[in-house]
Amino acid sequence: MKSRQQKLRTIVLVCLITGTLWFGGRFVGRVSAVAKETYENIEMFTNVLALVQKNYVDPVTTKQLIDGAITGMLNALDPHSAYLPPEMYRELQVDTRGSFGGLGIEITTKNNVLTVVSPIEDTPAYRAGMKPGDQIIKIEDEFTKDMPLVEAVKKMRGPKGTTIRLTIRREGVPNLIDLTLTREVIKIQSVKSRMLEKGYGYLRLTQFQERTDDDMQKALSKLEQENGGPLAGLVLDLRNNPGGLLTQAIKVADEFIDSGLVVYTDGRLDNQKQKYFAHKAGTHSEFPMIVLVNGGSASASEIVAGALQDHKRALVLGTQTFGKGSVQTILPLEESAAIRLTTARYYTPNGRSIQATGITPDIVLDNVIVHAKADGPAFPMVREENLPRHFGQKGKPSDGNPPKGEEDSEEAPAIHEGEAGKDPQLDRALELLKSWNVFKAVVAQNNP
Repeated sequence: MKSRQQKLRTIVLVCLITGTLWFGGRFVGRVSAVAKETYENIEMFTNVLALVQKNYVDPVTTKQLIDGAITGMLNALDPHSAYLPPEMYRELQVDTRGSFGGLGIEITTKNNVLTVVSPIEDTPAYRAGMKPGDQIIKIEDEFTKDMPLVEAVKKMRGPKGTTIRLTIRREGVPNLIDLTLTREVIKIQSVKSRMLEKGYGYLRLTQFQERTDDDMQKALSKLEQENGGPLAGLVLDLRNNPGGLLTQAIKVADEFIDSGLVVYTDGRLDNQKQKYFAHKAGTHSEFPMIVLVNGGSASASEIVAGALQDHKRALVLGTQTFGKGSVQTILPLEESAAIRLTTARYYTPNGRSIQATGITPDIVLDNVIVHAKADGPAFPMVREENLPRHFGQKGKPSDGNPPKGEEDSEEAPAIHEGEAGKDPQLDRALELLKSWNVFKAVVAQNNP
């Protein structure tokens, strides 16, 4: 009797999934081969569930097993899909508001090892000297290999003032490095600005948060006030910006583009096929721009850089970006949990997919500052194409290894990044802006 009830529940579940209905003793709609396969696999799942509960060495609850199954299901898809238990879902909502307790690093998994994408400026991780490409081998005394990303994040979060020990492996350094960091309430200032010199402003966006566009408008107004009038040129620095809110990326790009597409998304469902356009009102189009990017510029950063590049509104300078061109949708579940699911791909206005390729700068320039010998030689910058299970532009899964014969030898960002005179990329950007204005003046003189 129990077995029949279990199978009946399974059939009902399959009907809900496949859209078939049981009515008047017969199925309405034809059960497809897909429905049959789904039924067989769900039946196998329920059998395994029963076997584990009956035979496992310790008692285990159905919720534990279901949570583990959901986690494994989503981990099998791509690096960015994940199950978010209630506490992780709450922390995600806090992150987008720019204030949370932790260390200040953007991490991913590469070959089942926690790997740093980028430390966030002015945070414990940044001040401790963590670098893109560092592998986190242990959190306290627990090895992290095969540790789910959400679990690792949970372990590194904690109350302000508490300490945590991380053991990291750095390319080119023979011994493991132990770092003891003190957790802080991470209040990320997403917009930083200053005058480089008379006429030329500098805007750095560290993340795309709820107030990034508003803060950037204020920063632009402040730069114009300090300059005593309109700017002659602007450097927009998106290096090591891991992304954030799509809505904010669109608004930031819209500040500098007066019409046309900013970005569009394409997925399987109609509501995942979206186009986002720029508006003329409030557009800052009176000055030339240089956008700085590198391998730590991801997702929303790539959307902004790609839009400004395609509209020929700015020159993009630096190195190849991260290549995260996929859209993640947060789908709430019961009990305050959620899943983060990859649902679409981003495309630039000219139809370029960012996924696993990134944005190629108009001017490719490494930051060639030499690091202290203790840091060891340059190490690979982790990008989307290096992540296991990443999908390409047509959805083909990957093992996360770079193409044979191609090596990524980009150096880590310079210690003085963002400081004029000590940052080759920034210095080159300023030089180009000045040259542009000289050229424009010469053209105007010769064509009165």
